[in-house]
Amino acid sequence: MITLRKSAERGYADHGWLKSHHSFSFAEYHDPAHMGFGNLRVINEDRIAPGTGFGTHGHRDMEIISYVLEGAVGHKDSIGNGAAIQPGDVQRMSAGSGIRHSEFNHAAQQTTHFLQIWILPEAQGIAPGYEQKHFPAASKRGVLKLVASPDGRDGAVRLNADAAMYVGLFDGAEQAVLDLDPKRLAYVHVARGSVSVNGQALQAGDAAKLDGERRLELGDGQGAEVIVFDLAR
Repeated sequence: MITLRKSAERGYADHGWLKSHHSFSFAEYHDPAHMGFGNLRVINEDRIAPGTGFGTHGHRDMEIISYVLEGAVGHKDSIGNGAAIQPGDVQRMSAGSGIRHSEFNHAAQQTTHFLQIWILPEAQGIAPGYEQKHFPAASKRGVLKLVASPDGRDGAVRLNADAAMYVGLFDGAEQAVLDLDPKRLAYVHVARGSVSVNGQALQAGDAAKLDGERRLELGDGQGAEVIVFDLAR
């Protein structure tokens, strides 16, 4: 079964310095029908105004992935990490027993556009952790590139969760196929452009939930950047 969720159906918050679309219930947006999907709990599409950001705040027991589409995110945390997250980077922060961090757009004129993704961990109370890797556009062109997984295979960042994340770029005749375990769930988020998912047309911000499917087929892309999750129920 494939269920589509259109971009306009998502929650939305405008805080002035931050404009955010919520794929699942988050903060003041609450929808009992959209509390997550499997162990995927949050996908926030955030736009941070120049010179602003999230001040230092805390998290516990969550795998948090940041994926930048435009601009950069300046990250600092309580376990000693400080980095700029650029387009093509995948940052994984394991909140575990507790971590504090900040995220800022230090640019004077450019808005930062990024996705913040939360996945429920397999175990609670683990030691906080951090990992960041860059995946060039060429490695994602016309394929689904594994960028995060429990075992860190193929150069992916390592998740403390029963989930995998793939990213692909698609234009024109480029196609990709991913075999699925029908006992698991899959979630497709179109970060930008347009693409077909098992023959159904999706635009930027749209998503597809796949339950009981054995195959994912992506094609007909027009400037598409697509994120795919393989998830535990």
